[in-house]
Amino acid sequence: MDTSISLESPSLSRRQLLNFLTGATVAVTAGAALYPAAKFLIAPGEKTGVGGAILAKDILGKQIPASQILAEPPESRALVAGLAGEPTYLIVKEDHTLDHIGLVDNCTHLGCTFPWNPLDQQFQCPCHGSRYAPDGSVVRGPAPLPLKIVQVAVIDNSILISPWTETDPRTGKKPWWV
Repeated sequence: MDTSISLESPSLSRRQLLNFLTGATVAVTAGAALYPAAKFLIAPGEKTGVGGAILAKDILGKQIPASQILAEPPESRALVAGLAGEPTYLIVKEDHTLDHIGLVDNCTHLGCTFPWNPLDQQFQCPCHGSRYAPDGSVVRGPAPLPLKIVQVAVIDNSILISPWTETDPRTGKKPWWV
């Protein structure tokens, strides 16, 4: 039995080695170029707390301290980025606390965003004229449903916003968005 290695048939030829090195180089370069593009195209996951709660943020994605919102006058509405980045109104109560209900700023007619009109004490959609009461119920159509609401809690100067899954206090029924 001959245990010597033959020099005539090496296990990997020069051509195979160069093909392997070329392929590996192309793969690493393509991967390095595609990784940032993939990170850009895929939306980042939202870090949620207990019950799907997230921290209220401003338009730039920075956390808003509760003290900043509570410095506003009573009965004012502050617009923040809420669940899934949806614009959400937080309401400052007379005792300088936040109402436990926040209103999502999406018209239930066609999804337009709208301002709070402090003179008329209504949310007024500029697209098709829908009007909502301060609690988000429909005053005038064409909007068919009240505004979506979320739960608001303040813990250690942080504002937590979580989905509303209980009975809608305005209608006494199961929420339409659940």
